[in-house]
Amino acid sequence: MEIKRDIYLEKLIKRRDNGLVKVITGVRRSGKSYLLFRIFRSYLIGEGVSAKQIIEVALDDITNKELRKSDALYEYVKRRVKGSALHYVFLDEIQFVDGFYDVINGLMRIKNLDIYVTGSNSKLLSSDILTEFRGRGDEVRVYPLCFSEYVSGYKGGTNQAWKDYYTFGGMPLILSREGDDLKADYLSNLFKEVYLRDICERNNIRHEHDFDAVIDILASSIGALTNPSKLQRSFRSGRRSAITDKTIKSYIDSLEDAFLIQAAQRYDVKGKKYIETPLKYYFVDVGLRNARLNFRQQEENHIMENVIYNELRVRGYSVDIGIVDTTETNTAGRRQQKRLEVDFIARRGNDQTYIQSAFSVAGEDKETQEIRSLNKISDSFRKYIIIRDDIKTKRDENGIVTMGLFDFLLNPDSLSK
Repeated sequence: MEIKRDIYLEKLIKRRDNGLVKVITGVRRSGKSYLLFRIFRSYLIGEGVSAKQIIEVALDDITNKELRKSDALYEYVKRRVKGSALHYVFLDEIQFVDGFYDVINGLMRIKNLDIYVTGSNSKLLSSDILTEFRGRGDEVRVYPLCFSEYVSGYKGGTNQAWKDYYTFGGMPLILSREGDDLKADYLSNLFKEVYLRDICERNNIRHEHDFDAVIDILASSIGALTNPSKLQRSFRSGRRSAITDKTIKSYIDSLEDAFLIQAAQRYDVKGKKYIETPLKYYFVDVGLRNARLNFRQQEENHIMENVIYNELRVRGYSVDIGIVDTTETNTAGRRQQKRLEVDFIARRGNDQTYIQSAFSVAGEDKETQEIRSLNKISDSFRKYIIIRDDIKTKRDENGIVTMGLFDFLLNPDSLSK
């Protein structure tokens, strides 16, 4: 089964031969290698590039163990370059090479090379790329399958696809697993044997029971405000643990470095400033989150919020949580301060969009509640309420658009309406 990943292919095509090293990052098993070695390679061949002009090294393959030495890798690639034609270098899981920055910087001095590398940890975050490659790194973040990609490879209708997606998520190999038991086992083993083992070894985590507990708390409370200090208090009261907030922060950082979770910061819309803490955390794949909890907490409303967050990130938006401070008159006629929340502020370039995730707006009170914070924002940026119900998209007298979940997820231009 071949799933088109045109979102990422287009990003690579736009960056082709731009003089920068293309660094493809993302959680392990999200399809980075497939994107580079199959999809992008096929595109290049179709454009007339000879297979001899494509130099491929999978550094996580034991047969390439010797090439994990920086000098050996550099010499291997250099020997493969024949003539003056442009050559494409694909280096998969580059973090296996000690001193890989030196290798890449050395290869970039060879004029007829266009270099692409993949990686699955914090060594390849954009800030490090810009520092180590002196501004010559260009990051492409790859996510597990978004819902539209998942549907394209799913055998069945959209509603059933959604039920499977919000349960088992979008790790690409999920679509090839037959039966719920095999899907659940795959995700559970992936989390334990690949992600956790890798994170614990790389970060020298000794108290794995505390680390496991932090993961469970984050998985149980997606979309809830939290911070290391708040988690520390929970450990002291409920688990009688002496774990420090510093240690908890290091655990959360390690999960972010492995691209398993992402943080959303709060932004004061009227004050135009960020609020440093607490934050909200979302899992890069809801199936992995569900597997971590043994599929016990299947709250579709919270999972839907996580899916919307991920979709926005896939589309290239930076995403914050909106805070709207306002003064209202209570039932006693007294003025009081209220802090309202907008689920997401999505920014891309000069574009900004406010989004509320609402499982349903049935009933006048519920609809008023969801619209309330949006109506308190006086700027002219677009405002949306995305609901689970399958409805016809509508716009109210204040310009607020209410849209069904599938219309949002399956149309890449849905936020331009």
